[in-house]
Amino acid sequence: MAETTWPGERLIAAARRGDVESITALVSGSHPHVRRFARTLCASPEDAEDAAQEALIILYRKIGTLRASSALASWMFRIVRNECLRRLRRDVPADLSTADILTDSAEDEALQRLEAGRIAAAIATLPADQRQVLIMRDVQGYSGRMVADALGLSLPAMKSRLHRARAAVHRTLHSAEQ
Repeated sequence: MAETTWPGERLIAAARRGDVESITALVSGSHPHVRRFARTLCASPEDAEDAAQEALIILYRKIGTLRASSALASWMFRIVRNECLRRLRRDVPADLSTADILTDSAEDEALQRLEAGRIAAAIATLPADQRQVLIMRDVQGYSGRMVADALGLSLPAMKSRLHRARAAVHRTLHSAEQ
């Protein structure tokens, strides 16, 4: 299966300027990535589809507010994450606690949703350069070489950022448990 790449800088720049054809192409070209984010972060396939659609609508409406073309993936990840978290909060009772959760599949699913939300929140706190590498490598599944090339980094520099990002997420998740 061939890996698809995010839309290019020229297309994003034209879309930011309001070119309707470019906006349409940008939304279409971003769709596979947004769906992959949503499937990774949302609790159910239905929530993932809804979150992806909402994210694409936001992209269509607000592309002009994107400050830098290179920030598209991070921006879309945050939008999808927020949509997934919004849907999770809607579905999980406010008084749900770990002590109340048994091993039933519905309760396991709720725990998985909460964990996905914690991970997404930890990723969102990363510096942009680390977050971008982590998302491209671990969420989107691009090879290390592809990530390095796409970001204009040497392979060792990409690996260093990825290591720092993973370590920071690990620290954030484990400090929250204590």
